[in-house]
Amino acid sequence: MKQQQKKAELIWVVMVPLGIAAALSAFLFGSSGVSIGELFALFGGDAQPSTSIIFFSIRLPRAILALVSGGALGISGACLQGMFKNPMADSYVIGVSAGAALGATVAFAFSTTLAFLGFGAVSLFAFLGALASVMIVYRLAKVSGKVSTFSLLLAGVAVSTLCSALVYCIMILFRDKMEHIVMWTMGSFSSASWNKVVVGVPAMLVASFLCLFFARDLNIMLQGDEAARHLGVDAGKVRRNLLILTTVATACAVSVSGIIGFVGLIVPHIMRLILGPDHRRLLPYSFFGGGIFLLIADTLARVVMENQEIPVGVITALIGVPFFLFLLRRGRSVTR
Repeated sequence: MKQQQKKAELIWVVMVPLGIAAALSAFLFGSSGVSIGELFALFGGDAQPSTSIIFFSIRLPRAILALVSGGALGISGACLQGMFKNPMADSYVIGVSAGAALGATVAFAFSTTLAFLGFGAVSLFAFLGALASVMIVYRLAKVSGKVSTFSLLLAGVAVSTLCSALVYCIMILFRDKMEHIVMWTMGSFSSASWNKVVVGVPAMLVASFLCLFFARDLNIMLQGDEAARHLGVDAGKVRRNLLILTTVATACAVSVSGIIGFVGLIVPHIMRLILGPDHRRLLPYSFFGGGIFLLIADTLARVVMENQEIPVGVITALIGVPFFLFLLRRGRSVTR
């Protein structure tokens, strides 16, 4: 226990300065460079109008969305990995990404101008598509009034495959929209705005915060549903509540950024390797770790190529795929 406490304190020592450095990098680097002197002048009220516009209208809302979206994806991945008792699970295995992609594709294809609370049609349809997809997954997985993790995974795979097939069909029918659809599915915060911050960030924060109250239940559920029942934990109810919270958090993140993979897989797994399986520590650390990771990835997406932004989903994939292969190789070596 003392060793885990020391590791937790060490992570804070690393994460705090890393988070500050990531935030400063997000403000300083980009197509329009901002020097540290200009940043201090901004806080002192002596900055040029152009610098104020770049900071307050473009980079600050973008940094906030990246930070909170990464946190929401991180804590959702940690919850679902604990719920499924599978370190390879994340929020996308239950159909969130496929449903969001289908919703966004419909919005692109029919060029609807519908908007709600500052959210454009693409973001709105992506959010609704993600919610609808998970609702269908849950209904399909519910057998005799009970929902098992195995049935959830199977239903998630089936619904995701169906949604992906529908996306491809729409792309073929509306070839002129194909580029927009493909770029959206790679993820980006280029359309960040204060409207999205005001609506999306509170929802993600509230859903993530409520997930923390299930840390003890997740610890007990690691022993199995039967043991959890004897200890007074209704595993089915916990799964349902966590499914709702993680879906809301992930759907909000996807609606403001597009599909960004591997955040909910990499960050919780790293934290679990360092801190152990105790969700009382794992969940909050996964939130902050996910936020910092995505903030760094978004900054890299803006600065890697001159005068051109790379989709942030490409950056997370370039980092995530080698890590995924490392986990696969590590798992094989353990089983030998």
